[in-house]
Amino acid sequence: MPTRVSARGTSLRRALVTGASGAIGAAICRRLAADGYHLICHAHSRPDDARQLVSELKNGGASATLCVFDVADAHTTADALAPLVAEAPIQVLVHNAGVHADAVLAGMTLEQWRRPLDVALDGFFHVARPLLLPMIRTRWGRIVNVTSVAGLLGNRGQANYAAAKAGLHAAGKSLALEVASRGITVNAVAPGIIATPMSQVFGQDDIARLVPMGRAGECREVADLVAFLVSDQAAYITGQVISINGGMI
Repeated sequence: MPTRVSARGTSLRRALVTGASGAIGAAICRRLAADGYHLICHAHSRPDDARQLVSELKNGGASATLCVFDVADAHTTADALAPLVAEAPIQVLVHNAGVHADAVLAGMTLEQWRRPLDVALDGFFHVARPLLLPMIRTRWGRIVNVTSVAGLLGNRGQANYAAAKAGLHAAGKSLALEVASRGITVNAVAPGIIATPMSQVFGQDDIARLVPMGRAGECREVADLVAFLVSDQAAYITGQVISINGGMI
């Protein structure tokens, strides 16, 4: 259970999870809600899925709200976050939003190149920047970027996606240096093949060949790692990229 704090009438640390409508994002929301955080569940392309998640969390006794905006758009992100930050600091950010636009580089369009970068990398800047000063004033904060093994190894047909995730690794390490003295940690979690709709392109033979453990990871396993990194127990871990991939690297 996170330490209770008082912030304008609320006693729960507030956690914003971007991309909460996806399988990994939803698992992270469920785990953090179980740990006692107030969840701000973000979505853009699938708001109904996130709305259903918020209802599920509330029905289970958790504290949760929905926010819908495009993290790739600086102005709409700022407009969406301003009232939330004015209400109370958001002390936990899990930036999980990401998209694929796969193509070999020789045949990739500019739009395909830009889209993963817009959402993952620019989105991180758009979301994190307005949260930082209020977070710094509380002298406690946790930022976790959910990236990918592709950002460490690369992947055919995913130069854009790998570049976006590798960029998050570097941005997170740099931010970690800037805020370490303020009680704020910044880390990345880099999943390998996780059992989600996106990973259905991998058959069991592929998984057996690529993953020494011989299985796909579970969303809850990623969520458990994120939950540890945002806890008080992880106060001395910052600037790290932690892989969860069954031994792929």
